[in-house]
Amino acid sequence: MIGHRPQGVFRRTATAAAAGALALAGAIALPATPAQADTTAKGDVIANLWEWNWDSIATECTNVLGPAGYGAVQVAPPAESLKQSSYYWWDVYQPYSYNLNSRFGTAAKFASMVSTCHQAGVKVYTDAVINHTAAQTGTGYNGTTITNKYDTPDWDRANYHDSTSCPTSDLTIQDYSNLTQVQNCELLGLPDLKTGSDTVRAGIANFLNSQLALGVDGFRVDAAKHIPEADLAAIESKLTNTTSGSAPYVFQEIYPGSTPQPSDYYASGDVLDFTYASKLKSAFQGNVSDLESLSSSGILPAANSVSFVTNHDTERNGLHMSYKDGDTYKLANLFQLAYKWSTPTVYASWEWTQSDQAPPNSSGFVTNTDCSSGSWYCLDRDTAVVGMVSWHNAVDTAAVSNWQTKSSSVIGFGRSGAGFFAANNGTSSATYTFATGMADGTYANVVDGGATKVTVSGGSASLTLPAKGAVAFYNASYTCTVGCGDAGGGSGDTVNATFNEYAPTTSGTNVYVVGSISALGGWDTSKAIKLSSSGYPIWSGEVSVPVNTSFEFKYMKKDSSGNVTWESNANRSATTTTSAVSLNNSWNVANASATDVTFNETASTDLGTNVYVVGSIASLGSWNTSDAIPLSSASYPTWSKLVIVPKSTAFEYKYIKKDGSGNVTWESGTNRSYTTGSSSGYTTSDTWK
Repeated sequence: MIGHRPQGVFRRTATAAAAGALALAGAIALPATPAQADTTAKGDVIANLWEWNWDSIATECTNVLGPAGYGAVQVAPPAESLKQSSYYWWDVYQPYSYNLNSRFGTAAKFASMVSTCHQAGVKVYTDAVINHTAAQTGTGYNGTTITNKYDTPDWDRANYHDSTSCPTSDLTIQDYSNLTQVQNCELLGLPDLKTGSDTVRAGIANFLNSQLALGVDGFRVDAAKHIPEADLAAIESKLTNTTSGSAPYVFQEIYPGSTPQPSDYYASGDVLDFTYASKLKSAFQGNVSDLESLSSSGILPAANSVSFVTNHDTERNGLHMSYKDGDTYKLANLFQLAYKWSTPTVYASWEWTQSDQAPPNSSGFVTNTDCSSGSWYCLDRDTAVVGMVSWHNAVDTAAVSNWQTKSSSVIGFGRSGAGFFAANNGTSSATYTFATGMADGTYANVVDGGATKVTVSGGSASLTLPAKGAVAFYNASYTCTVGCGDAGGGSGDTVNATFNEYAPTTSGTNVYVVGSISALGGWDTSKAIKLSSSGYPIWSGEVSVPVNTSFEFKYMKKDSSGNVTWESNANRSATTTTSAVSLNNSWNVANASATDVTFNETASTDLGTNVYVVGSIASLGSWNTSDAIPLSSASYPTWSKLVIVPKSTAFEYKYIKKDGSGNVTWESGTNRSYTTGSSSGYTTSDTWK
């Protein structure tokens, strides 16, 4: 699924790359039934290295994924895509051509990555964007220029759905409960390919075959619910085998909705299980004891599904958990690897402060992943996760057994004597004795890389589970292979604190946070943490700070000459637990004098246009549109943002729209007004005038 926004014949002939691929692959026909994930085999865990570039994925396959025992890597869409000045992450879901020179590297580097991963014993699955092409015109990452969205190097207007098949006046989906609209109309204005046409089916198959010829092993089909299952089956019937001689593995994105249903697509491949991820979020943000009934809770059948804890859409729109949930999020991933069900995925991507934010890049081209920089969250190489991948492979097909619920936060279960796993979602450590079903002996705890041991006597073991932590061991020797002694995504004694500060500045001036603990510079302004201006005028940054710790902090501005200006208010204070924390502040508004208002505005926009709120007080920009606060479109068409403002204060405000060129449109009518009280949690519910 793409994010909230873009988000004849087959153009004379198939592309040259696709045609060459067919010749290379030998055009071996596939059986009518697509491949299914072999959930009974070892090495089925998928590492979803989302929007990593090809060089970084190749390195990760060699140094991490292969040694750790991952079965496959899922990579971003490899085709040339829209390139715009903001370099949003969702540009890659707007294909410009089926050329494999992309923002992640050249076609040669893509081919080299596939080969390198194979040498490490890791299969490669690509994200296949085949429902649509780009809604926005411009120039792509390989230099392709598009001036008409229905006229691309690969397709003509006749290859797209039009008014003869889509019943809406503007050809876009307006009713997501209407199957005809969902599958024949345009998703967010993205030109919808006429997949019922055999010419279009052949063109899409040629594009996928060009990847199979390079060694790709399968595909995650993006926006699959917007393609009739019969069309997907017809496309798959035209695919060649992989270079290993097997049918490509297909798993499909069927985003939740009234129609169609995931079961409608089982004949075309496995289906990503959004319900599974939702159940894990509910349990790990509530009672993990609820997981005992997970298998009967409405999740998809194991034989037809792929599980995940989060993905690129759902970590941003709040549907599922994200790295911002800290150790709770990691613990949910450990459970996924321990629980016998469908093919599991581990998601690793970059850290972000704005939902549209691009991965670290140079002029849009994604730069190499640096897991030590704080810009990337490399969960795939976390010590505990790597240990659980080994555990998952070792217990193989053994059934869940010996389930024990010790409290609403503590559970444990075995895998019929092959292994045992216990988790503590509480905020303090807990010690319990578990019946493990394991043979007596001493075992390595894979969660800490084998640093500690577990003794089983009489089939039972006394386990001390750290807060937001786990213990797991299996019936074989274990040697840590990756990240030994380094938790990668969080060691357990620190937690991520996100600082968000509203602070208008002049050119050349930046905003920093500094505080009483060493992670915040120990009040040394030369060691203050520089915040990102990507969401200006809100400056944001994430810092790893100690768990269960009270500290003071303050924001400051530093100009190009190094001159420092401190906030005028008293020091701010915060206390961490073991969960990630967000600290929202406004320049010169003291915590004791502040309250929050969440502005909600329902407003339809064109692509590239965003909605802001601006008002009569300093924390709303003092009517300066340059300092207006950008609202989030995660729940589009409702735009929202929590804003810190003074308590017991009357003010006026209004919403504006800014397009990609910075042009401002004010909503009509008189100024809106609001008065805060002395409590917190205020909200508005407005509609564009």
